[in-house]
Amino acid sequence: MKGRMIVLDSYEGREAAALIVDGRLEDLLIDGTAVRPGAIYRAKADRPMKGQGGMFLSTPDGAVFLRQVKGLKPGEPLLVQVTGHAESGKAVPVTQKLLFKSRYAIATPGAPGLNISRQIRDEDTRDALLELAHEAMPDRDMGLILRSSCAEADAEDIAEDILAVLDLARSVLADATGEPEKLTEGDGPHVLAWREWVEPADVETEPGGFERLGVLDQIDALAGIRWPCAGRDICMSKQPVHWLRWM
Repeated sequence: MKGRMIVLDSYEGREAAALIVDGRLEDLLIDGTAVRPGAIYRAKADRPMKGQGGMFLSTPDGAVFLRQVKGLKPGEPLLVQVTGHAESGKAVPVTQKLLFKSRYAIATPGAPGLNISRQIRDEDTRDALLELAHEAMPDRDMGLILRSSCAEADAEDIAEDILAVLDLARSVLADATGEPEKLTEGDGPHVLAWREWVEPADVETEPGGFERLGVLDQIDALAGIRWPCAGRDICMSKQPVHWLRWM
């Protein structure tokens, strides 16, 4: 099977997405937690972590941890974004530097400026994208990055995408006060696949695609693989995962 294919399905009851290139499983995303990376909370400052310069915050999904805190008082509301998964016995890590990512753009509140991906080198294309960004955001109330996926995209699609991500960012920023609440869920595997796997590909969305197209067989083949590392064998076993990438 030649070419690229994206398969949107589920794996062991969890949403999943697979990228197949020339018949080989190149990338696999599996959803596995209630708190996804990228989720945004209106949290409440709880208690400082002595000696680490951080603070625990309260959210509807439990405590999260914010590093490098200055001037934050217990009980104060603030917007934070999940940056990764919690290590065993630790709280979910968050940051106050919010990023709103879409297929073609990234909105960056608190970081002004219009930037074009360095992977786009054609000057005419860069100029056209800058003009598009200026038209979509005349008031410059936040920063905007246009991603490399803009290079081959339709101008109308890019403009709609920019407006959508800016609308989401402004809506969240306007909701900064109140009791703890989850304001965005974070992207699941299907949305993340649409956002990140932007090269041309066939897309399979019918349920059971993993089985029909051999994705399950390739996952099973990878389970139990061992390789030497630091003088010992490491086993890639089928244990519960949050997000899983096979490369």
